[in-house]
Formats: sequence, C-alpha cells, structure tokens
Amino acid sequence: MHFDLQQYFTFFALVGALLSSTFVGAAEIDAAAVRTAMSEDGRLPDDIVRDSRSKPEAVIPLLRIESGATVVDIFGSGGYYSELLAGVVGEEGEVWLHNNDGFEAWGINGLSDRFDKREFGNINRHTRSGINLDIGEETMDAAIIVMALHDIYVIPKRYNGEEYVPVGKPANAAYFLEQIYAALKPGSRFVVVEHAGDALMESEEVFDLHRMVESLARSEVESVGFRFVESSDALRNPNDDRSMIVFDSDIKGQTDRFVLSFEKPSN
Repeated sequence: MHFDLQQYFTFFALVGALLSSTFVGAAEIDAAAVRTAMSEDGRLPDDIVRDSRSKPEAVIPLLRIESGATVVDIFGSGGYYSELLAGVVGEEGEVWLHNNDGFEAWGINGLSDRFDKREFGNINRHTRSGINLDIGEETMDAAIIVMALHDIYVIPKRYNGEEYVPVGKPANAAYFLEQIYAALKPGSRFVVVEHAGDALMESEEVFDLHRMVESLARSEVESVGFRFVESSDALRNPNDDRSMIVFDSDIKGQTDRFVLSFEKPSN
C-alpha cells in the first residue's frame, strides 16, 4: 500500500483545525449582549425607565461572565438586575435572586409584577434571613450587589420623639463578605455598585444617608481576600454633593455612584 506522508500530515492538520474551531470558548458578555437583553419584549415599564439611570450595559460586562454562567444578585430586591442577567446567561445559565425579608419587602411590587404573570426558568428566588446568604462554596461564576452594601454598616435606629437613637449594632460585615468570597469560584468577579459618600463626614453619618465612601468599600472587600481589578465612571454625577439621603426626591435616582469590580484570585 502506498503511504503518502504529505497527505497524512494534511489530513491531521485539517482535523486539528476542525477540532479547534469546534471548541472555541464562549464570548464574554459585552455591552451589546446586555442591550439585547434590555430590548426583550415584556420588560416592566419601571425597568425600562430605570435603564437610563442604571446603565446596566456598563455594569454587567464588568462581571466578565459568559453564556451559561451562574450569578448571584445579592439583595436583588425587586429583581431588576436579575432579569437582565437571566437574559444574558441564557437558558443554560442560572441567576440566584437573593433577598432577606427586608429587601424582599422593599421590592415586593417589582417582584409581584415580574413573576406573577411570567416565568423565568433560570431565576432561582433565594430568600434567607439577615445576612446569611446560604449560597455554598465555589458555586458561583460571579456576584453583584447594587446599592445595598452600605446597609450592612448602618446602625439600626429608632425615633424617640426628639431624635433617632441606636437600638442595635450594625451587621457583621466581615462574615457577610467572607460568604461571598467563599461562594465564588477562583478567578470569578464580584461587582459593587454604591451611592458615594463624603469622605470628610463621620462614617456613621455617611451610612445614615445610605451612602458609602468608595475607599472604605474597596478596603472592606479587599480585606477578605478579593483583589480590585477595575472600575467604571458610568454612574458618576459630580452635581451630587453627597450631603442628602439617597431617598430625598431632589437626588433620588441621580446620586453619584461608584462601580468597583473585584476578583477572587485563582491561587
């Protein structure tokens, strides 16, 4: 039998090329993919209004996820981000919409409107008590918390007829962040979106305004092992002087917000 060495190498070169083209990794979710999810029929009118101020097309890509990923939306409240994440990770992916009783009550209208008449097969509604996340270890490809990290640091207070007085202690921030770190797979991202606070104010006063100083947010997240990798100025507003509570009608929805992306090291 005649053996042609040139044909042999040509054949296996072709096979190699076919195999390499077959197993090309999925592309990371970019702004265009998020905009596609934003354009899906059936989205809630309130969500569509929110798009222009939340700019998810600038935030979600910082997670560096691909189709099929598992993502947790921590204290996701009414599920605005959860629905968009479900759209970009696709049917093979999964989004955990995490809440505690307080955040679920805060977002109950959005939750009702979102889930009463529609089904999302890839959203897992995951409500737990307090700051107990119950999301396991190395189960997640990414995590996000939007304008809620500051709540871990707020001192509970009650009005006594003259002033607000402390009635408890803030939550255990280290325990909260350690759970997120443990839940992420090595190399995965954790994105924090937060109302910016004034670094010249006392910390308690900043938290009472439901804000957080950016440098503190970064140092707190890094303290449990995360590595800061990038940020975005997409939600910055220099006209916010950071002196008002974020629920004030003069600034609500227009606060100066920072966006930080962290990574759990691979080793």
